[in-house]
Amino acid sequence: MTNWIVSLNCLVLTASSCLGLLILWVGLQRVFQAAPQLNPSVVSNGDFVNAEDISLTVVIPAFNESLNIKRSLGSVFQSLPPCGDWHVIVVDDMSTDSTADLAHQCATAMDQQHRFTLIQAGPRPPRERWVGKNWACATAMDHVKSSWVLFIDADVELRPTALRRALLQAIDEQADLFSLAPRLVCTCLAEWMVQPIMASLLGLGFPIVEANDPTSDVAFAAGPFMLFRRSAYEAIGGHRALAGEVVEDLALARTIKSSGFRLSYVLGLDAVDLQMYPNLSALWEGWTKNWFLGLDRNIPKALAAGGVVVLMFAAPWIFLPICAAFAVMSFGKTVIFAASSLLAAIAVVLQILLRFWIKNRFGVPVKFWWLMGVGGLLVGAIAPVSVWRSLTGRGWTWKGRALATD
Repeated sequence: MTNWIVSLNCLVLTASSCLGLLILWVGLQRVFQAAPQLNPSVVSNGDFVNAEDISLTVVIPAFNESLNIKRSLGSVFQSLPPCGDWHVIVVDDMSTDSTADLAHQCATAMDQQHRFTLIQAGPRPPRERWVGKNWACATAMDHVKSSWVLFIDADVELRPTALRRALLQAIDEQADLFSLAPRLVCTCLAEWMVQPIMASLLGLGFPIVEANDPTSDVAFAAGPFMLFRRSAYEAIGGHRALAGEVVEDLALARTIKSSGFRLSYVLGLDAVDLQMYPNLSALWEGWTKNWFLGLDRNIPKALAAGGVVVLMFAAPWIFLPICAAFAVMSFGKTVIFAASSLLAAIAVVLQILLRFWIKNRFGVPVKFWWLMGVGGLLVGAIAPVSVWRSLTGRGWTWKGRALATD
């Protein structure tokens, strides 16, 4: 009886892994076939670029970004001018490293001092709860006079045409918030294990078509690239009105849409690169910060999502050798164990095919594909830890700064 239960459980789990991966793969293809994209055309000159009523400020909030700031800021300076009047502000959010000095050096080396401002955010107001980059962004707005303002993260690298294409399309679509989904770039082993999985989940979990539908309540935006019409940003209160929001990009997108403004969220995979985490510690901190909140603070939903990831990505690697060994040794129900090992092998193949699809669609190489099982276990561990940290506030930090209310 015990052998029957074990063998049937193996069969059900491996079959579920295959089914889940098939659903994920088909779902991703359907989503991205219909997803709007950043227009590839670029205005080379003329009325658009020189229009007096079009101006842009690029704001980069930065806290201890010495590893990224020169690369990110340099990519902005190397951009094709998005309009005649544009400026760049870096907000040093009380960094304890050389972020501010490196930003200033970058502007000087690239002879861009005329369009560059470095400001200090200073300490947060006492008895007020400010989290993440909200204070730095709000501080920057005291210096912004342009008709458009773009917030990008310091771990973002722009392609030369990104600014002009985004501004042109935002104006064309009469958008009040225009956000680009970036291409994830992996540079450390932890990212190679986890980020391709997360990219798949994000692609499937956030319906981009509904987000762009004015009649739908669904709203989403990508924090690394958020381009606002300044009048709309100020009308909703901007980051200042959402000072305590940990996932401020979602909050801003929802506020824009619920206030009757136009939201455009499109794929910018050929325009914006995002390298999020330099090591496992930073990745663990980042995803345990966001997982539970990104799943609507729903405990069953957050835990179930983690379990599904383990089932799809880790279980096949665990069951394949075990079931194959049981089948060879004629342990219990040989045929069922053989079928389970075959299904586990098919699930691994589906993971490889998914990685090739991600490579073709997102430009993420099929590197360390054999570590997706470990990545699945990491994501499975992130889920309960994120729930625990978010609810208790213990260890709930971003770049070492506590997120919980005192």
